[in-house]
Amino acid sequence: MTTSPTYAVALVSGGLDSMVSAARAREDGHRLLALSVDYNQRHQVELAAARRIAAALGAERHIVLPLDLSAFGGSALTADMDVPKGGVQPGIPITYVPARNTIFLSLALGWAEASGARDLYIGVNALDYSGYPDCRPEFIAGFERLAEVATKAGVEGKPFRIRAPLQHMSKADIVREAARLGLDAGMSWSCYDPAPGGLHCGECDSCRLRAKGFEEAGLPDPTNYAVTPA
Repeated sequence: MTTSPTYAVALVSGGLDSMVSAARAREDGHRLLALSVDYNQRHQVELAAARRIAAALGAERHIVLPLDLSAFGGSALTADMDVPKGGVQPGIPITYVPARNTIFLSLALGWAEASGARDLYIGVNALDYSGYPDCRPEFIAGFERLAEVATKAGVEGKPFRIRAPLQHMSKADIVREAARLGLDAGMSWSCYDPAPGGLHCGECDSCRLRAKGFEEAGLPDPTNYAVTPA
């Protein structure tokens, strides 16, 4: 007896990691619901990438939800602060958006409960990243426990699973995974501070990590950079 595919809600930012994570949801046999958040980020171009990715992956629905986190500020991605360009530094950088993944997963959880989905996919990883606290395994495990007690479904014994399939991958591993899945990595957008002409700046943390991933994976980088990442 075969069972019908279940829905999964995947957070799709437009970046490489979220694209691979959403593709893994599809590979796992789920019907894909894609959620992107327009939080008035300075790199709004990533939302166009999110739309391309959701369409390419055959998402049954793609919601781009407006939620203006610039009203809070506190991050170089949502306030009038310069994006660091001096290389990946230790510690939590000012590109951290306060509680962003907690907010995003809460929205995804609401849609999952409303749609009957039990699996939520998020493209965080804890190896090659910028030091954000909401990318760590402890955060993912903690949110899954929260979902169990914070929802009608969870209380009634129908728990949610927070899937972070890239959690322990390096950026090179993620690049290779994109290739294995047959994804066009050029559809994705990583840069925090886009350069004129629709180019990645090549100098922010995210650009540097992206370029490093392609180099270490030994695969061609389809990204157009204004400055070649060092």
